[in-house]
Amino acid sequence: MDLILSALDILMRWDVALALLAGSVGGVLIGAIPGVGPAVAIAILLPATFSLDPIVGLTVLLGIYGSSMYGGAIPAILINTPGTAVNALTTYDGYPMTARGEPRRALSLAYSASFFGGVFSVICLILFAPVLAKIAPLFGAREIFLAALLGLLLVVVAHRGQALIAAALACLGIFLNTIGMEPVKYTQRYTFGTDALGSGINLIVVVLGLFAISQAFVLLTDEDEKIRLTKLRGGMFQGLRELARHPRVASVSAGFGVVMGMIPGVGEFTAQFMSYTYAQKSSKRPQDFGNGSSEGLIAAETANNAVPAAAMVPLLALGIPGEALTAMMLSVFYVHNVVPGPGLFQNQMDFVVALYLALLILNVLVLIFLLGATKSLIQVVRIPNRFLGVGILTLSFVGVYSLRNSATDCFIAAGFGLFGFILKRLQLPAVPIILGMVLGGIMEVKLRAAMARVKTPFDFIDRPVAFILFTLILIVLATHILRIRKEARELKEAEWQTKTSSTRFGALLLRRKTSFLKEHGRKVRARHAKLLRRLTDLF
Repeated sequence: MDLILSALDILMRWDVALALLAGSVGGVLIGAIPGVGPAVAIAILLPATFSLDPIVGLTVLLGIYGSSMYGGAIPAILINTPGTAVNALTTYDGYPMTARGEPRRALSLAYSASFFGGVFSVICLILFAPVLAKIAPLFGAREIFLAALLGLLLVVVAHRGQALIAAALACLGIFLNTIGMEPVKYTQRYTFGTDALGSGINLIVVVLGLFAISQAFVLLTDEDEKIRLTKLRGGMFQGLRELARHPRVASVSAGFGVVMGMIPGVGEFTAQFMSYTYAQKSSKRPQDFGNGSSEGLIAAETANNAVPAAAMVPLLALGIPGEALTAMMLSVFYVHNVVPGPGLFQNQMDFVVALYLALLILNVLVLIFLLGATKSLIQVVRIPNRFLGVGILTLSFVGVYSLRNSATDCFIAAGFGLFGFILKRLQLPAVPIILGMVLGGIMEVKLRAAMARVKTPFDFIDRPVAFILFTLILIVLATHILRIRKEARELKEAEWQTKTSSTRFGALLLRRKTSFLKEHGRKVRARHAKLLRRLTDLF
């Protein structure tokens, strides 16, 4: 109880209250605009948060992170266009509800499910905080290195069908982190005598380039979509009553979100599809899924909103971000000399609980705001793409220049913006680059610290936590290799079946052609014989 009171004391400030309000409302607006998303907004706001207190800056970013998915459901349901990438599954059942004249019911149900998922996640993590505080001291340099390696590996294997390119991009991120002054002996690496690269490539510059500037290029080059809005009818509070009729689907989906959020590199998509699959298989009316099922909408929105609070666990407990957004938040910690990891849970537990309480309050504020402002809020989907693109591009370069007053950073950001634009056009992931930069730095420092106590390779895994993490790494690698071999066998079998079927089809065509030629020959010979008889009779 004393811990919660101490956390509330941190939150009871006017600037924190303003940050809560700005983050919740701003996140909804950003999420409701298709093509922008929380990554772009957080990348633009990062330089501004460096001058704020840690709790204020993180509250704004957490507000945008947590509430953007609420707003992303609005265009997904009304115009079949997800506001954020993780709202894509919401279109499956949300838009069919709109098509049959129930847009307000769909929105209300999405808000209610999102609220339940967010609150469920925060309550779980507040209850688990004391357990995390006891586990965190077990992580030394070796354990954190192995945990970072596991996180990087999970990010790579999570990109099914693109694991090789994801690994290459993660290695690119690790290389980018090595440019500049190395952290132990302070020698220059890969600067080629250039003063501009002496301080290295800033993570925020890369983030703004890959996410914000590249998205601005996409918006500037794409044509505006013709959007037709539907009138809202019905009550906005009916979703809360309907959610109460499906407690099993809601609670299991929220559980998937919490578990998947804690695993680096997994996130909302896996949680969504697992919960959606479970809801469909356990439903009494599985045929309704994809055609306006309330259970499908609950599963999708509950799971994705349970992830943000859970994704903070590896970040706060180990200092290891699991995705690009938490990697951006990590930079805010470092700027204010607040180091996530075991020491944070031991020495600043009230700060951790304050962050979770802020997420809880954010969910309440967002729900209240949406229930009253949806009718006006849906107009943001009408903003033309080119206006958004110019605005994002301007704010991005202002943010980059304000970091170190460096024109070189602007050129580097523009270069990464072009690179990110190419990745988007080729549908390749940019997240591994960011996580490679963040986790690469952590792995280098922890590996050097750990090697001072390691005499043989087995000394590296002679402690229980290190051995468990090493075993998990082997399991992930073995599972991925087995999956690749299985997919290769299935592909080979499919090719053989295609070849066999094509051979059979060719033989069938040949037989039909031969039969046709024989039949045609008989008809021609019969016609010639008849003509010959007529000529004979004539003469």
